[in-house]
Amino acid sequence: MAKRHDVLSRKQRSHCMASIGGKNTHPEMVIRRGLHARGWRYVLHSDNLPGKPDIVFPSRHAVLFVHGCLWHGHGCNLFKWPLTNKAFWYRKISQNLHHDRATRQALRKAGWRVGVVWGCALKGKFRRDITTLLVNIEHWLDGKQATLAVMGRSGKLN
Repeated sequence: MAKRHDVLSRKQRSHCMASIGGKNTHPEMVIRRGLHARGWRYVLHSDNLPGKPDIVFPSRHAVLFVHGCLWHGHGCNLFKWPLTNKAFWYRKISQNLHHDRATRQALRKAGWRVGVVWGCALKGKFRRDITTLLVNIEHWLDGKQATLAVMGRSGKLN
């Protein structure tokens, strides 16, 4: 198999990657708007909590992260190792995985319930129905379960 080359120059690729924000992403906004419309109130990107969770529900002592599958190394159909600059990406994604694990542990140790909504739950051929996804989050918020992980459906589409 021939090695694939990036169609952008290193400078152009660097500029594109640097412009990708970590806050207020499209998947995060979908979740926030949906929960807000259903009456949920929350704090955003709390600086005083480990990992600055995307959405914080202080009254429920719960936090929610909305993770992109590439950046956080999710093993779903949306995650593919980049074909260029492999050493950089392996190091970057591995560091993210380590940081995510440490953040979840620190939050749990501090008594917080931790939820993660993966990007594949919101996009791609295995995405979930948004209403069902929001109901699942609400059930978790209303319950006592310590953790939540919402990802895309597995298996074949009908």
